[in-house]
Amino acid sequence: MSVTDTTSTTVTTTETVYTATANANSDIDWDALIEAAVLEKELPADTIEIKMLENEAEIAAYEEMQSLLQDMEDALDTIRGTTNSLTESDDIFSVREAYLTGYGDVTAESAVVVTADDGVDVATYQLEILQLATSQKVAGDIYADSTAELGLSGSFTLELDGAEYEDGESASEISITEDMSLDEIAEEINLLSDTTGVSASVIQVSDTEFQLVLSATETGQDIVLSSTSGDDIGQSLGVTEASGAFTSELQSSQDAIISVDGIQVTRDSNVIDDVVDGLTFSIYQETSDDDYISVEVAQSLTTIQDAIYTLVDTYNAYREWALTQQEVSSSGGASDDAVLFGDSTMRLANSGIASSLATIIDNEGMSLIGLSYDSSNYLEVDDDTLSDALLTDLDAIEDLLLFNMETSSNDLALLARSDSMPDELSLDIEVDDEGSVTSVLVDGAAGLFEVSGTRIVGVEGSIYDGISFVFTGTESQTVDMTFTSGLAENLYNVVNQYADEDDGVLTEIITTLSDQNTDYEEEYDSIISDADDYRDYLTELYASYQAEIEAAQADIEYLEALLSSGD
Repeated sequence: MSVTDTTSTTVTTTETVYTATANANSDIDWDALIEAAVLEKELPADTIEIKMLENEAEIAAYEEMQSLLQDMEDALDTIRGTTNSLTESDDIFSVREAYLTGYGDVTAESAVVVTADDGVDVATYQLEILQLATSQKVAGDIYADSTAELGLSGSFTLELDGAEYEDGESASEISITEDMSLDEIAEEINLLSDTTGVSASVIQVSDTEFQLVLSATETGQDIVLSSTSGDDIGQSLGVTEASGAFTSELQSSQDAIISVDGIQVTRDSNVIDDVVDGLTFSIYQETSDDDYISVEVAQSLTTIQDAIYTLVDTYNAYREWALTQQEVSSSGGASDDAVLFGDSTMRLANSGIASSLATIIDNEGMSLIGLSYDSSNYLEVDDDTLSDALLTDLDAIEDLLLFNMETSSNDLALLARSDSMPDELSLDIEVDDEGSVTSVLVDGAAGLFEVSGTRIVGVEGSIYDGISFVFTGTESQTVDMTFTSGLAENLYNVVNQYADEDDGVLTEIITTLSDQNTDYEEEYDSIISDADDYRDYLTELYASYQAEIEAAQADIEYLEALLSSGD
């Protein structure tokens, strides 16, 4: 706008731009007025921001709680087995270890390594190692230089005796050219060693003596070298005679021979896994006459002990965190770190964990394995008690910790269990003339289990959802079952209820809080955006006020000037 300022007979015109700021002619602080009004608009956003920060703190606390409980869940999985099937052998009591004792002049651990699959029968075997399997090694002529060109040109095949090929395949052919040296011939052979089963090396006998050695990569099998075209490479290198026989056999091939409980067996390898089901013998040293090795296959006490220690460690880690959520400040309220102080979810989880640890099976509790609480409810382990129980009362430990089923029929096996198994169950199983299951009743009631071949599966949505059996019988029968959930089973079910990353209680809470924060963030952004728009509006409005005040002030000054000029 234009303002006319008359201070003399000369009139000047100036252009003035107004902003909502204080000026020398006004006592009004326009910026302060605007900021005060905008801050009032932003007050709801501040409240929302506080809620978001509180939610973020709770989310972090719940995530830490979930992580600690998942560590405990993993430890319990090791104890109870990762599957819910009693036909799978993956709990700690199914792990087997082979204990070796040498009798006579033999060091058992140097002579053999025995590994046992989970769930194999507990038994003791007497092992004698009568002969080790060896691989054939043959040598050629001595050469003065391993890098000089040999002038040989031809091809030959290498394979192991008895090698089998699929239709259209045959032994691999190796081609030698005149410019190749002894070293290069060995390299050419080794390019196909995975296929032929024969490797080559050049041995330096002395400074002027080099010799090609062929070695079978498998024990108990002979090398077969056949010339196919050109020079007879095998004969030219001094490896074979004119008849095809090897000129210098450094080591003959032979099979391994062992005796298990007096029964002698022969195999072409020193790794023998088909004599006793589930056992693998890796033999390294022969036993002398009248010497033998006792192989005792038993449950792995070390595995069980370590699993119990791991459970204690994960429980105590969770307990330590839980105590921080119960800390009281000096003023009497919750401490700053106690984000979940008085939280009902944590309280229920802690109660369920404590109840599970108090499980009693056949009048035995966690004291059987040396567990007890200290003054802060941390778990302690009495090593001597645990070791003694492992040596003398292993069955009782298994009953205390695991899920158990007793059944009136060996024809029915539990494939999967739910986390809320009944104490007992009776199934009336009907089969037809061909032995196929036609119907399954529960105490006379139908519709609770469905049949799929030999499988009997709890109907989805029923109280037996998640339970399945396999039936191997051929006659109709009633099968009575009782189920017992041990300490580890009960504790797992409680922990999993809260910690499961897919549908656990904590996942649902974290998801809800995260969704809530997403909504809060949108609301916060909207309020801040509206406040910014309001600031722009007030700036423009107050600028117009300021302009009017400036104009009025100019008019006053003009009138004052006119009045003063009449004196």
